[in-house]
Amino acid sequence: MEQRVDPDPSTGPTEPDGPERSSVQPGDGVSLTIVGATGWPADPARGLTAAEVASRVAAGQVNDVPARTSRTVREILAANVFTRINLIIGVLFALICVVGPIQDGLFGAVIVANSVIGIIQELRAKQTLDRLAVIGEAEPTVRRDGVAVAVRPGEIVLHDVIETGPGEKIVVDGTVTEADGLEVDESLLTGEADPVLKQPGEEVMSGSFVVAGSGAFVATKVGADAYAARLAAEATRFTLVNSELRNGVNRILRIVTYLIIPAGIALVISQLVVDQNDLPEAIRRMVAGLVSMVPEGLVLLTSLAFAAGVVRLGARNCLVQELPAIEGLARVSVVCLDKTGTLTEPAMDVLEVRALDQAADHDAAAGTSPATGDEPTAPDGRVAAVLGALGAADRRPNASLQAIIDAYPAPDGWRPVDAAPFSSARKWSGAAFIEPDGTESTWLLGAPDVLLATGHPALATVDGYGERGLRVLLLARSDRPLAEALTANGGGTGSAAGGLAGAVEPVALVVIAQRLRADASDTLRYFADQRIATKVISGDNALSVGAVARELGLSGADDPVDARSLPADRAELGEQLETHTIFGRVTPHQKREIVGALQARGETVAMTGDGVNDVLALKDADIGVAMGSGSPATRAVAQIVLLDNSFAALPSVVAEGRRVIGNIERVANIFLTKTVYSVLLAIVVVAAQVPYPFLPRHLTLISSLTIGIPSFFLALAPSHDRARPGFVGRVLRFAVPAGALAGIATVLVYFLARNVFYDNDLRAETSLATLTLFCVSLWALAMIARPYTWWRVLLVAAMAGLFALVLVVPFLQTFFELSLVGTSGPLTALAISAVAAILMEIIWRLVRPPNGTPHPVELGAAHAGDGERAGA
Repeated sequence: MEQRVDPDPSTGPTEPDGPERSSVQPGDGVSLTIVGATGWPADPARGLTAAEVASRVAAGQVNDVPARTSRTVREILAANVFTRINLIIGVLFALICVVGPIQDGLFGAVIVANSVIGIIQELRAKQTLDRLAVIGEAEPTVRRDGVAVAVRPGEIVLHDVIETGPGEKIVVDGTVTEADGLEVDESLLTGEADPVLKQPGEEVMSGSFVVAGSGAFVATKVGADAYAARLAAEATRFTLVNSELRNGVNRILRIVTYLIIPAGIALVISQLVVDQNDLPEAIRRMVAGLVSMVPEGLVLLTSLAFAAGVVRLGARNCLVQELPAIEGLARVSVVCLDKTGTLTEPAMDVLEVRALDQAADHDAAAGTSPATGDEPTAPDGRVAAVLGALGAADRRPNASLQAIIDAYPAPDGWRPVDAAPFSSARKWSGAAFIEPDGTESTWLLGAPDVLLATGHPALATVDGYGERGLRVLLLARSDRPLAEALTANGGGTGSAAGGLAGAVEPVALVVIAQRLRADASDTLRYFADQRIATKVISGDNALSVGAVARELGLSGADDPVDARSLPADRAELGEQLETHTIFGRVTPHQKREIVGALQARGETVAMTGDGVNDVLALKDADIGVAMGSGSPATRAVAQIVLLDNSFAALPSVVAEGRRVIGNIERVANIFLTKTVYSVLLAIVVVAAQVPYPFLPRHLTLISSLTIGIPSFFLALAPSHDRARPGFVGRVLRFAVPAGALAGIATVLVYFLARNVFYDNDLRAETSLATLTLFCVSLWALAMIARPYTWWRVLLVAAMAGLFALVLVVPFLQTFFELSLVGTSGPLTALAISAVAAILMEIIWRLVRPPNGTPHPVELGAAHAGDGERAGA
């Protein structure tokens, strides 16, 4: 039944944002329509005309708020060119251009490489994100010229009439014109946990979503004026907010900056004093000392790894809506899974309908359920007609009701007079009808253990089905009006059981079969192998959820928990989560509490889901993963959307996160090692008042072969170990002793060369120091490259071979000003380098992280083979 409510004409025209409120109260259980104010469509049932839409587009009254899935091209160019690193390197390169020769300015190529590679990769990531965002974008349904059409959110205009239903997001602010049990969850905006029953004349805000019922509303605020758009005005999705990795890198750069300033000033003064008769030489060696302190490639590789992760996941149809999600994936310790749509396919089939009567109840009580071989009773014509009528009365059927609709077509002569759409909170739907013979009846369809009193004989039959992994709905008749049933159930927003349990007449059990995803078992096995805990939290019967989990081989499936027995206290809830894996009859609010309880115990939680009942938990989880076929509201709050609905994509998603953060931490070690030994060399040179032992070209050669080239490969290599907090501490724990040993060995050889092996031959002294520093740095690289695989061994060997090539090819010797004189000096340098490498191994074993915590040197040892296969 539909009711139209006209504004009082005596009040004059009303503003578009404030039409007259309907006098009909919540709980009346009728579909309502309100006629709007000035500027609204003349007939909300037909919507705007094409001419009215065109006039609003011309006036700029369009919902034009582009989704920020990535930075703009201008922002990408600026962010990759105008950086602190490029400024420092650029100034030093300009000095070399003045004093020459040009080979000492090779480090200037870092500016070009940093900028070009960063820009290219981020543009690739932007194209991937923008393309996938369009694919995954929900298209609201609007009425125009009497036809319901799907449009993109950016095509909605002011005063469009927008239809909405369960799971759909409210994309603009508006005023309700029609409501049929319309319940809206505004918790993401207001913090209020319970859904709000909306009536015509009441406002809806963008950013909220529909949890039950259906309706329509007129858009009163669009674009930047909409509530959610104002909240997100300064937010962009391509930021690294609360990223431990990026924060750690920035902290390292701040430390380096603090070291460079005093060391650089002292180095400039000392070199000018030492080489006062050769100013160009003093500038060259001063520049060499400063350039080597800057971890120029660390920022580049961080951005490169993130961008590559976006592109890799995009190739698997995974839309990354927030870049920190890639990092967060590496830290996940618990994955919470919704059963329906995640472990099972969204589509369902009616397996049978079992009539309930005295005899059936007696059989159930005696244990002769279908699970033990008793033959089901075929549904009579009346039961089939009721099921068909219930399906026809719901405008927005869920998957279970859709299976019933497919099996039982709508009967003739059944006229619905009231309806209550399904709600995840109350766990039932219903409708009141005038039957063909003129009698009135009210029917409910929902969870048997919610509608029936505890201990009812039929529940034994339900449990028998549940143990086989089947979903069971109860068809029941109520002698109460539907509005009264809603009131007894808390208005549809309260507890699931409310006051209905035992107050209905059970008529039949509808048994629905769910199809398991073919890839679910392998995915769950992957999580177990990776030491990631899995929790299945579902609104279905606990026995049914446990049976599905058992079929998939999930541990804990034999001890499912009915969430209605879970404690409200978060600490006690956490204890239950520690000892159990499978949870059924979980309400949306409880899903949110479960995520919070796990986080309170120090876990990093990923939540997957596809239904509107998963939205709150997805929003609160550290990482929310939604299915592409899920509700628009679910996709809107998730950080990652699996556009092809493939549950098997999750291992790739997790592996990509681990690849990114694990390898950035790995290469940060060698970048910081260079900074440490550079600062140490500068301090010694200043204190001893000697020429700096290197020219810029020498350090460019060393850093390219032991850091730049290898780190590019290592940063994109597979990594399977979960990331842990303490990024900066772990990096410094390796880099400080390794850099100190490299600096001490180089200083020792340099002073031996000056005072023992050579007599004022600065080129020979520099060559010997270069050999020593390269050998020690190469060993640090060899440690970071562990565990060894064929390509990592080849990588280290290739870098050694390239350096040897420089030492033997005359042209390269001249270009880099390197020549090893005699044999005693080079052999001594190699011996000291070997001692430094041994001490590096010993010290590392003394200062490694406590309690056996893996370090990047050891990362992936247990999964090296798996990693290489994943990389392939």
